[in-house]
Amino acid sequence: MNIATLLADGAARAGAGPALVQGPRTLTYPELGDHVGRIAAGLTRLGLRRGDRIVLVVPNRIELVETMWAAFHGGFVAVPVNWHLHPGEVGYIVRHSGAAAVVVSDETAAVIATLPETVRVLRVGRADGSGVGTDHEDLLADHASPMVDTAPDDPAWLFYTSGTTGRPKGATLTHRNLAAMTQAYLTDLDPLEDGSVMLHAAPLTHGSGMYVLPATARGATQVIAAGTSFSAPDYVALLDEHDVTHAAFLAPTMLTRVVDAARGRNLPHLRSIVIGGAALYQEDLRAAVDVFGPIVTQMYGQGEAPMTITVMPAADALARPGSCGRPFHGVEVRIADAIGGPVPAGEDGEVLVRGDVVMRGYWDNPDATATTLAGGWLHTGDIGHLDDGWLHLTDRAKDVIITGGSNVYPREVEEALLTHPAVREAAVVGVPDPEWGESIRAFVVAAGDPNPAELIAHCRDRLASFKKPREVVFVSELPKNATGKILKRELRQRT
Repeated sequence: MNIATLLADGAARAGAGPALVQGPRTLTYPELGDHVGRIAAGLTRLGLRRGDRIVLVVPNRIELVETMWAAFHGGFVAVPVNWHLHPGEVGYIVRHSGAAAVVVSDETAAVIATLPETVRVLRVGRADGSGVGTDHEDLLADHASPMVDTAPDDPAWLFYTSGTTGRPKGATLTHRNLAAMTQAYLTDLDPLEDGSVMLHAAPLTHGSGMYVLPATARGATQVIAAGTSFSAPDYVALLDEHDVTHAAFLAPTMLTRVVDAARGRNLPHLRSIVIGGAALYQEDLRAAVDVFGPIVTQMYGQGEAPMTITVMPAADALARPGSCGRPFHGVEVRIADAIGGPVPAGEDGEVLVRGDVVMRGYWDNPDATATTLAGGWLHTGDIGHLDDGWLHLTDRAKDVIITGGSNVYPREVEEALLTHPAVREAAVVGVPDPEWGESIRAFVVAAGDPNPAELIAHCRDRLASFKKPREVVFVSELPKNATGKILKRELRQRT
């Protein structure tokens, strides 16, 4: 089993059709297949061997997708990394993964200075004039190498967690894991009919890159938004220009900006918008449905179970407020207490997951692997409950606020704040309190001119009094990582 067979499947369906589009450049399926085989041969010629890790530190570009497929094809392991990371953070991942090669672009060339001398440097662009490294074009060997016959449990992708709570860990995703994810997408999320066009704007090193696999398997055209920052007006223009049918993985914060930019536009071809990476609040969902219709599908997953724990179909979303959906086919979900035992039906506990999509373990981290996969289940660290098979996430276990001996889940306070018309975004954290242990502090991005007392009263009218914020701090923006997750650790550090 080699996940790169999906590329051959897509080529058989699409013929000579376009595979990747970015700006004026188009790569057809035959061209993509040719490049992938020849890049894999070029990597072998440079001395890489089956199982070697290749770190990819590149913004969204066609070359990133080519190299990812070439890594699979050649039996190597792709290690896509957020290109916004500090060079020192990338250096940590390179050393921890034991990478044999690193792919950099002009935007990330500063990483080169942090690398061990034994690591080969591959260049996408060379604006700095440096002579270090092998150019991407020079990797193309004269002849393609045959696809390596990898085992199902061979590593294919090391997904380094976002590190919102500490040092990132490398979730080892196998060819079996990626195949299970792909099948789950096509079965439960969208079958991707012939002629589908998918638009990518979120980082291809994360969730959006995962969706390259099912889209390729179905021979879809994949449009990659140009540039190194997200522009909602540009995104909407691409939806229109390319008759996009599927908006790939968007974080909720991206969706709210797209909704604002798309008001009054006619986008008749758009059939699906997939949201993930963080909770989608009900007010934001209603706004999206008002603009696009009921086509917003929500997905819950983690790097350890990529994109594939539960799915909330677009048709059911508004009727089941607060739920993130039912488990994907082939995925088991149960709720456990602090020692892994069952909890009464409907009560909160930790969300545990099992299935072929769950990672093999953390790269070179047996202690974390043993803890996270205890008892054969993935311990997600998320708190939630099941209601007739529908999962409701309450919060992250690490984010629960204990004030006066009572548990407060930040999400329910955030949901209450977001019903106020003058609140655009909200994040709630616990801060030390000498009397209560912790008190509740809300950080708010305002859409109008509210005052703290007004928002506290608004919450008091909707929640138990002990759950209302004791303090409201107005900010121009909330700190987020590349996938749109709010960095609550940074908020807790603010005095």
